[in-house]
Amino acid sequence: MFRRLSPVLLCLSLVACSAPAPDEQEQAVVQAEQRAEQDAKPAPQTEVATDAATCDATQAQWTVGKAIGDADLEQARKDAGAQTARTLKPGQVTTMEFNAARLNIDVDDKGVATAVRCG
Repeated sequence: MFRRLSPVLLCLSLVACSAPAPDEQEQAVVQAEQRAEQDAKPAPQTEVATDAATCDATQAQWTVGKAIGDADLEQARKDAGAQTARTLKPGQVTTMEFNAARLNIDVDDKGVATAVRCG
């Protein structure tokens, strides 16, 4: 009455009854939707770190029109909250990197300050 199925036939019948594998294109669509959802989420807000040594050149504007000596340069650096300060003479070779914590005082040929800036 009951006939035994061979293990191979039993296995094939179970495979035939299982759900079909998802199509590659469907998988690609699902993955694309998931990436789009991730990209649509707003990026977490990061706070901008404020460095205590950031330069504020407006605090050293008193040097403009004045002959700058070492003591004046140091006082201007402190007033601006800069880590370093330098005077720049006309035609002087300088480095071009920006340093937000450095005070630059441009002077003329006589050593009189003509401009103050950070960088």
